[in-house]
Amino acid sequence: MGNYKEITSVNQWKNIFDESKDKAILVFKHSTTCPVSAHAYGEFTAFNNSIESYLVKVIENRAVSNEISKDLGIQHESPQAFVIANSDVVWNASHWKITKKELDKVTESL
Repeated sequence: MGNYKEITSVNQWKNIFDESKDKAILVFKHSTTCPVSAHAYGEFTAFNNSIESYLVKVIENRAVSNEISKDLGIQHESPQAFVIANSDVVWNASHWKITKKELDKVTESL
């Protein structure tokens, strides 16, 4: 299982986003009530994360989820995953496109 940290506040997100200037990060937005998101969460936790990885529970932390969408300029979906490097989104996917294979592929290419 991959290791990740949960983002629970807007200030925490702002600090993490700022750190993406120096290193690539992965952010996974997860709905704890959605079966598709549950499947994507399984893929997220199974991948061999070689970069800092973060989880946002979108229902429990709506303000964080909204701030991420605003800062990245990408409409909210859930589940949704982003790889951010140099404060720019270099990859994103949602729903069934979030797979262990794809996450491994995109993070290994960084």
